[in-house]
Amino acid sequence: MKLARYIFNGRVCYGVLEGDILHELARPPFGGMEMQGRKYDVGGVELLPPVFPQKIVAVGLNYRDHAEEFNLDMPDEPVLFMKPPTALLAHGGEIVYPEMSRRVDFEAELVLVCGRECRGITPEEAPAYVLGYTCGNDVTARDLQAKDGQWTRAKSFDTFCPLGPFVETDVDPSSMAIELRLNGEVRQSSNTANMAFGPAELLSFVSRIMTMLPGDVIMTGTPSGVGEMRPGDTVEVAISGLDTLRNAVV
Repeated sequence: MKLARYIFNGRVCYGVLEGDILHELARPPFGGMEMQGRKYDVGGVELLPPVFPQKIVAVGLNYRDHAEEFNLDMPDEPVLFMKPPTALLAHGGEIVYPEMSRRVDFEAELVLVCGRECRGITPEEAPAYVLGYTCGNDVTARDLQAKDGQWTRAKSFDTFCPLGPFVETDVDPSSMAIELRLNGEVRQSSNTANMAFGPAELLSFVSRIMTMLPGDVIMTGTPSGVGEMRPGDTVEVAISGLDTLRNAVV
């Protein structure tokens, strides 16, 4: 099932996408889905990020090929950081290159969407708390990351967290091809099987630190091949089983 969040006639709505038709939900898709009865053509609405999380938890250095790329050892536990919800950007939105940076990179990521409040769960319990998955781009001002010695400023600019276009509820995240294309050229190509910590392990780990709420997301890390993008570029995140996330850089 594909879930969308969108604006129609000034209203923010959630819906289920079937073909090109959005079936509006009576309420956000957490804890059950009830159809409203209204239907729209997906081309006639403005897509938003598919959820609006209170927390965007991100994971650094979670792909073995990415660690090898930078000659780094894999961590014993997930390395976490956070991005603010104000960084969210919808599919089709524009990534704004900040004036204070001279190097902005793309990072293709599989994103887990939490469907139920959870705290202190085990990896075995975690799948029952997952609403689904979507594509993400952990946009990073790489020069500022190096300058600051930590990641907050580099990861937090407005538009630095594209998500979408939809949440897919029926996928197996254990082996999904993940690819990033810059102006049509493949720059990242890997598989989620190369993760050191899978989505269930990550949700369990995070839930033992902070309570995860419905709609919160975990960005599960990026594979090798991260690189620079410039104004005028188009960047696409393509993950098998999910719809492609596409954004322009301005």
